Amino acid sequence: MKMRSVYVGAALLLSSFLSASAQSGGQLRAGVNLANVSVTKDGHVDDAKMLTSFQVGFIGDFPLAGNLLSLQPGILFSGKGSKTEAGNAEGTYYSKATSNPFYIEVPVSLVAKLPLGGGSRFFVGGGAYGAIGVAGKTKIETKLGPTFQKYEESINFSNDDPSTLEYEEGAGFGILKRFDYGLNGTAGIEGKSVVLGINYGLGLAKLQSGSANEDNNNKHRVLSITLGFKL
Repeated sequence: MKMRSVYVGAALLLSSFLSASAQSGGQLRAGVNLANVSVTKDGHVDDAKMLTSFQVGFIGDFPLAGNLLSLQPGILFSGKGSKTEAGNAEGTYYSKATSNPFYIEVPVSLVAKLPLGGGSRFFVGGGAYGAIGVAGKTKIETKLGPTFQKYEESINFSNDDPSTLEYEEGAGFGILKRFDYGLNGTAGIEGKSVVLGINYGLGLAKLQSGSANEDNNNKHRVLSITLGFKL
């Protein structure tokens, strides 16, 4: 029942946002996500393999300070995850796993815009995001001697209630946390009708359910290259 309330709230948020975007002159945005997961305590990725995914959604644009600043809330369907490999594909043992979870993500950024001439502007800014996991697949390939196996399974998310801050419902081995949050940065060029941007999402939440220690490993890292069309 609690998770149903979360989804209903997300649907109402989407409806409200689309209505506000139509009035604010926002943008329809799509792009490529170059996703990975941090594997060290200080937050670096090291040898994890980058996963190519995608994002699509809406970004609002509410001018502030004489059009030199803008508040840009958004709602995106965004793919994250990573690839991991162990062993040697030509040897006796080899394993490869690809995890690609998808989230409904709500970023909010404060963006500064600098005129370039000809109606174009350079923009740079940053903010924060929150996200809820809704779908995804894990693909696994293993080789042990002459035996080769390949299979695919749906990603399981915990049924976490965000109102219970000290307890995560539905946690277990191999289950991802339902909710993600972090910081984001953005920069790019805005034309009269098209916006070309580069964005970086720095996840602050642990991915595996039940994990809450202080180090910075096991968190999303997503570099995005996006193209937006003004509404």
